[in-house]
Amino acid sequence: MNKDEIKKLIRSYVAEHVFSGKLPVDFNDDTLLVSSRIINSIIVMHLINHFEEALKIELEAHEVNIDNLDSVNIMADFFAGKLNA
Repeated sequence: MNKDEIKKLIRSYVAEHVFSGKLPVDFNDDTLLVSSRIINSIIVMHLINHFEEALKIELEAHEVNIDNLDSVNIMADFFAGKLNA
């Protein structure tokens, strides 16, 4: 799975689970999700669980942080790196 496909999956997940099905007009792949408090820790945990299963990856506790999960682009880079590890 390439990074663009991962981004599409992340956007879809965020649209459905955060914005009730449709991303806001001003949303983009660099929109800060955690640091701007669009998503909270509960949503992060659900997101992590979903992508561990969907992508067949395993995240270590120390990897679940704002540096790896704050935007679609950041998550896509992180998840792609896990897939290629």
